[in-house]
Amino acid sequence: MGALHVHEFVTADGVIDAPEWTFEYEFLPGMLEAIGAVTDRCTGILLGRKTYEEFEEPWSTRTDGDPGTAFFNDTRKYVVSSTLTDPTWRNSEAIGPYDPERIRRLKDEAGNLYVSGSGTLVRAMLADGLVDELHLLVYPVTRGSGPQLFAEGAKPLTMQLAGSAAFDHGVVYLNYRPAT
Repeated sequence: MGALHVHEFVTADGVIDAPEWTFEYEFLPGMLEAIGAVTDRCTGILLGRKTYEEFEEPWSTRTDGDPGTAFFNDTRKYVVSSTLTDPTWRNSEAIGPYDPERIRRLKDEAGNLYVSGSGTLVRAMLADGLVDELHLLVYPVTRGSGPQLFAEGAKPLTMQLAGSAAFDHGVVYLNYRPAT
């Protein structure tokens, strides 16, 4: 059975909206290594429709040596959507609206899955106990408002720290697994 790895850029106050607020922070080699260690283990990418559409244009046209370019373009992508039926980004498949049983089967069939962004999808999967690991890059900024990683009123979740790293500019990498 595969595992579901969620990667998010998050502010200190838990906001996960479009991360323009990360741009003033250099993406340091240690940050790349932390996320690369996750993507190296994943054989598929799971995205919500909105994130898929936001990622398709910039990633599908890139040809640089960034390791993310090959990962996002060559890896099989599964899009959770009730409206998108014919994705155009190569190696992409629409799997229909959110269905926790379908996600469980996909983990069995596709192996380790990487999720980035996709806040609505991630909150649903957290509520349904489908997330095996959270990989958070926490930035030393607050937004005051915006979409949160954990929905207001969500069932409490206890996690155990699986790894961490602090970077000189204040960004912190946190890797959590559900507590057993």
